[in-house]
Amino acid sequence: MAADTVTDVFEDHRPVLTGVAYRMLGRVADAEDVVQEAWLRWSADARDDVREPRAFLVRITTRLAIDRLRHVQSRRESYVGPWLPEPIVTDFGPAVPDTAERAVLADSVSLAVLVVLESLSPLERAVFVLREAFGFPYAEIAATLEKSEAAVRQLAGRARKHIDERKHRYDVDPGQCRDLTERFLSAAAGGDLSGLLSLLAPDVTLVGDSGGKSKAPLRVMHTADKVGRFLFAVSQQPIDDMEIRFTEVNGAPALLVLSGGRPDSVIQFEVLHGRISCVYIVRNPDKLTSLGAGGTA
Repeated sequence: MAADTVTDVFEDHRPVLTGVAYRMLGRVADAEDVVQEAWLRWSADARDDVREPRAFLVRITTRLAIDRLRHVQSRRESYVGPWLPEPIVTDFGPAVPDTAERAVLADSVSLAVLVVLESLSPLERAVFVLREAFGFPYAEIAATLEKSEAAVRQLAGRARKHIDERKHRYDVDPGQCRDLTERFLSAAAGGDLSGLLSLLAPDVTLVGDSGGKSKAPLRVMHTADKVGRFLFAVSQQPIDDMEIRFTEVNGAPALLVLSGGRPDSVIQFEVLHGRISCVYIVRNPDKLTSLGAGGTA
């Protein structure tokens, strides 16, 4: 295979490879490292007899991601405070025009799903990502993981049951989420504590990720009173040269807070029955550096 063809083929499939790696690992840097290693192997071993380059490249990327995941899982055991995936700006582009397909992609990259994926085994996670997010046939997944098709179906069933049992229930209407986010901002900016509390579900939870490198709760918070009063108190604290932007991260509306032009935090809400049911706040600076680089999903 000619050198320019080798490069072109890989670049054609890079978005899928990056999407697989990110869903497997939850961090942009780790995903990029895996894709780079896949490129090195592809450029060294690319052969004219590879009939399905996409399947071949996904196979390499998945196996590398499984190896990387086993390494980073031990690292996360010593993480300070709750762990959340690195937020990414999502833009599925014109290549995914169908609303149903976009919904599947958005859900598979949502913070709620990625958090639960952390509790799966590497093989279960790989099967879920390949099957649920990208629709790979069971036979192809079996070849990728060097397992029987029956074993892969069993892994898929366990993973799906686990996700369904542990994932937060939430409504996927982005318009409703955007409306509640705007109302939250208005209440916070106006010093309206009662208005802010009225937006929260009674059993709302708040998950903050700082990695011990900035201020955020080191434990998951519960109940509207505790979460609301915490958010209200934080909103009254000034941030130098603050700017707030609406954006879309991980398939849903979010707030990007900047300080001096640099990302300070990302805030995203899950909505259920017209109220905020979960609040995610990412403040670990290491997880905010890629936000200006566009989507990787």
